[in-house]
Amino acid sequence: MAMQVLRIDSASPFHSLIGVGGIGTGCVFSLDGNQTLGRNESRAGHLLDVRDYCKLHIIIHYVSKLLGAGQSEFRVRAIGRVGDDAAGRQVVKAMNEVGIETSLVHRVAGKPTLFSVCFQYPDGCGGNITTDNSAAGTVSVADVNAATETLNTGGKRVIALAAPEVPLSARFHLLHLATRTGAFRAASFTSGEITNARGMGMFQLLDLVALNESEAAEVVNMRFSPEARETFVAACQEFIRASCPSLRMVVSTGANGAYALTSEISNYCPAPKIKVASTAGAGDALLGGVLAALATGIQFVKPRDHVTSNALETALDLGVLLASYKCLSPHTIHPGASLISLIDFARALGLTFAPELQGFFVEAA
Repeated sequence: MAMQVLRIDSASPFHSLIGVGGIGTGCVFSLDGNQTLGRNESRAGHLLDVRDYCKLHIIIHYVSKLLGAGQSEFRVRAIGRVGDDAAGRQVVKAMNEVGIETSLVHRVAGKPTLFSVCFQYPDGCGGNITTDNSAAGTVSVADVNAATETLNTGGKRVIALAAPEVPLSARFHLLHLATRTGAFRAASFTSGEITNARGMGMFQLLDLVALNESEAAEVVNMRFSPEARETFVAACQEFIRASCPSLRMVVSTGANGAYALTSEISNYCPAPKIKVASTAGAGDALLGGVLAALATGIQFVKPRDHVTSNALETALDLGVLLASYKCLSPHTIHPGASLISLIDFARALGLTFAPELQGFFVEAA
């Protein structure tokens, strides 16, 4: 079967993406025993066969795969720093293999590549320890300035993505440059960054923000619950109207699905019932799917309040499908993800693609 991708041509809204964010790897241990790890305790754990990657890499991997970067007219470029070590070389190689350009990813001597050690208890809870002295922490305004020519040349047909795990100052600078050139500006944040990001005015520099329910709760000062979801959605829309009227917001709520919001329209897409191997990286996959859909011209939302059929129609629908497919894999990047695998996955779930969305499916050159 020929490889299928989302169509990119002269009529497509965007022809490139340039992003700054964390680039690195990690490992995952399954601990013995549910008791909380003690301060002076040594605990046995099983090292899982799980490949863990950082946020920028996860998001743009899916954009690159769905749009056929390196084989189509669409370009994906990463800005970041890795250590001059085996982990850094491995992750850069993995990015290159899917068509991501890494000329703006620099090796830093004396600093390790961003690395996270995750641990899980048998009951499913867990945590992680992440390097706070990694190369990613040294990403600077100067690194972002290297993208100026790409932004100036591409203008309104560029997506500028600011992802976590590098300093907010570098991400703010990319959004500032993108605002001057008219690029489409997208970002995600961790819960602990929301207050600072709002104080810096970063939400006013965005066209799209992707948040999970905890991160969105920090924005609107209200916890999400399925029973009060309409109130929560209304609060998010009120924030948009009051603070950044042109902002588009994606809010993921795990097994409860996801929402796509503008100041006037809200769409909901339920998460399909599947056997979950791991949810790690699903939110980043959701954002990657939405960005790829927007790049090809798929509409963000439709004027609808509820899902009325099994037909997938919007960027939100495609993003939720991709996030659900990711959950079939224990790795933070599903190694089998492609447009063809998503089509097969949807078919197995009894879902179809609306004709207008299918019109964006083409065979790779």
